[in-house]
Amino acid sequence: MSQTTPYQPVLLRLLHNAIALLVFASLITGFMVYDRYDKRFGTLNLPEIRNTQGIHGTIALVFLILLPIFALYCFHLGYRRLVQKESLSHLKDVGKPIWWISIQRITNTTILLSGTFAVITGRMMNEEWLPSGEFNHAWYIGHLIAWLLMIIGIAMHLLMSAKVGGISLLLSIYNWKIRAEDTPNHWFRGFHLKPASIVLFVFEALVIGGIAIAFILPAFSPQ
Repeated sequence: MSQTTPYQPVLLRLLHNAIALLVFASLITGFMVYDRYDKRFGTLNLPEIRNTQGIHGTIALVFLILLPIFALYCFHLGYRRLVQKESLSHLKDVGKPIWWISIQRITNTTILLSGTFAVITGRMMNEEWLPSGEFNHAWYIGHLIAWLLMIIGIAMHLLMSAKVGGISLLLSIYNWKIRAEDTPNHWFRGFHLKPASIVLFVFEALVIGGIAIAFILPAFSPQ
């Protein structure tokens, strides 16, 4: 829709690209773990790499540490890119620009929820389950579902971003031009401690609360 090249804040570019890199690394290494042990839903018979499960877990832990920072940015600085209280009502305006924008916002919010679900289920897994052939644990099945939702969400995110802003919007997140007013001392300008709406407050509570659970719950879970 838009033909102009948008300018993305530096902090958004840094956080978005770090999260994107960790997500893709987690998906790749996670599939390698699945392809080595599970294979119920198909396999590529990839070559075995030593300690793939440990590599996947390390990447996922870094993702878990960075996710709350990214989430706080999204809910308090980038909230206009997330679901709004009018988003569901705009879904009736099929084909109109606001319809596509609403789907994009819903998709962005869904990705945050999927990532939260992924870290919770991943943290609750036992690293001995898969090598032992124990593939039916609820946490493992939930983890597979979380990453399936993440893959769908990423695909929708790319499609909706291309529809709403074209290739220029997709590429803007990787443009490393910096404006004079976008130095670190201006990164948090416009930060609102209070959520922009009750809808965003609910989703933020789910995401931040879920991340907190991912940190705390394993300590109380018997292995």
